[in-house]
Amino acid sequence: MLSLVPTPIGNIGDISLRAIDALSEADTLLCEDTRVTKKLIHILKERYNTVFKENQNFISLHSHNEKEFIDKLEPSFFQENVIYASDAGMPGISDPGQALVKYAQENDIKYDVLPGANAVLTAFVASGFVETQMLFWGFLPHKGKDRQASLLGALNSGFTTIVYESPHRLEKFLNELNIEDSERKIFLAKELTKKYQRYLFGTAKECLDKLDKNFRGEWVVVIKASSKHNASAISQNDILELDLPKKVQAKLISKITGENTKECYKRLLNT
Repeated sequence: MLSLVPTPIGNIGDISLRAIDALSEADTLLCEDTRVTKKLIHILKERYNTVFKENQNFISLHSHNEKEFIDKLEPSFFQENVIYASDAGMPGISDPGQALVKYAQENDIKYDVLPGANAVLTAFVASGFVETQMLFWGFLPHKGKDRQASLLGALNSGFTTIVYESPHRLEKFLNELNIEDSERKIFLAKELTKKYQRYLFGTAKECLDKLDKNFRGEWVVVIKASSKHNASAISQNDILELDLPKKVQAKLISKITGENTKECYKRLLNT
């Protein structure tokens, strides 16, 4: 059996009894970082006197080796009790995990996903934005046109949108946001559930002034939904209905979907 087990995003007290039981009874632990998981287990042993199985097998499984690892998997691997644990938070939320679930579905392997703490929902509730619909955007591309396009997509999604950002790119993000929409309200959450947790609210410029170059820590940015939802946003079907050459259609579709223009053009030729 496969179980995906969330771990605390900062405060060890947020771990659930079910998560402790799952970790302690595992035969094999697939870990985003084996050192982090072993440290968590050590704390559980010391603080909560948890008894773990002897000779547990720890295997590193992260974004860089996930595909290669799963390609070599055999269903028999899950005859034992297998756990996947991310470093912090919910597996599959900007962490590996979804590909394991897909593998389990395709190979008729029993699996379970335990609920637990994650930064997305915590920041969304803490933001105070009353719109009940929200969109998780994840990390923006690091640079270039892809980053700008992704930022514009987040700003114009029509929903309260949640972005993860690293400490060394947060200032850049806030400056970019200030250029694109200086009046947009945002909520910043730093180091959620940890000792130095901090909340900030305002425009990008107001938040920059309050931070005063102190960007250290892990950040979640909640962007208030735009006042006008663009219900008439152009779709792929809208483009296909236009009397345009297929090369032009392919370029436009690639702009809104991220699909490679050449691959899109080949697909259009075959339709």
